[in-house]
Amino acid sequence: MAEFEVCPLDELPPGTMRLVPAGTLTVGVFNCGGSLLAIEDRCSHDDGPLAEGDWDPEACVVVCPRHGSRFDLETGIPMTLPAFEPVATFPVTVRDGVVFVEVEA
Repeated sequence: MAEFEVCPLDELPPGTMRLVPAGTLTVGVFNCGGSLLAIEDRCSHDDGPLAEGDWDPEACVVVCPRHGSRFDLETGIPMTLPAFEPVATFPVTVRDGVVFVEVEA
């Protein structure tokens, strides 16, 4: 696993998201009510951007901006069609006040 710095924790308050280049991937890191969750910025339906869509910080769900599939940020599992395959999720840690995401190299 490779580790990528996201930002200082105080720059990612509840209800916010950051897009992070992580090797060959882009990852969306979300703060859902204090829970830090990371998901690949790629809809499994058509490989379009995912983390850039609207999201519900209370339900921890992101909505694909292209076709409206809703994905659970904790599991990466789609909750609505047209997507039916999950997308990758990644561990998030905080050390010394800085947020990091771990992505398979």
